[in-house]
Amino acid sequence: MFKHTEIPVTEESLKQENRKSGRVYVDEKGNEYPSITRVLSILNKDAIMAWRKRVGAEEANRISTQASKRGTKVHGLIEKFISNEEWKKDISFPDLQVMNDVVPAIEHSLSEVFAIEKKMYSEHLGVAGTVDCVGVWNNRRSIIDWKTSRKWKKKEWIHGYFMQSAAYAVMWEERTGIPIKNLVVCIAGDEGLQIFEEDRDDWTQPLIDTIDKFKRRNQ
Repeated sequence: MFKHTEIPVTEESLKQENRKSGRVYVDEKGNEYPSITRVLSILNKDAIMAWRKRVGAEEANRISTQASKRGTKVHGLIEKFISNEEWKKDISFPDLQVMNDVVPAIEHSLSEVFAIEKKMYSEHLGVAGTVDCVGVWNNRRSIIDWKTSRKWKKKEWIHGYFMQSAAYAVMWEERTGIPIKNLVVCIAGDEGLQIFEEDRDDWTQPLIDTIDKFKRRNQ
């Protein structure tokens, strides 16, 4: 059983809108914040376009849809697990294999949960998003992001993941007054589990630079 401690989060009601241009969060005053995942998508745009051209649109759409469904399913299972809810009922064998890797690692490292699937925004950064988990990981307050992957990831391929988690850390500090420096990216993959831990301050400037680049492209 995981310990849950509620942390007061200063926030306005955020409405999530999925538009043709991408996901946007709108507060009660009508201020719009692009989602951090939409902002960071510019980092991989050229590579994704090249991949789609190489494999063909039909195959690319099939793989992307399958990956999206798999990611949503595994995220849901992990959310149930850390919420101390039943998660094994009617689970498919592939998902069970992934969870058999994930569960022991979470049990070993996650000792306390502050928030799950929490919508937040940052006035300083001008972005918003939904953090997977905020809690205590290996005795450190941490932003924790769950990912899925068909293949093993090299660190240099996933800088966007670290910037995303850094953005959540900034949002959390703005909304709670509690700083968090440790970033945890947990990748549940078909080739095994990978866990990366990074320092927020190493990724804040690259994050700001990417946000500025996104804003220039969308003026």
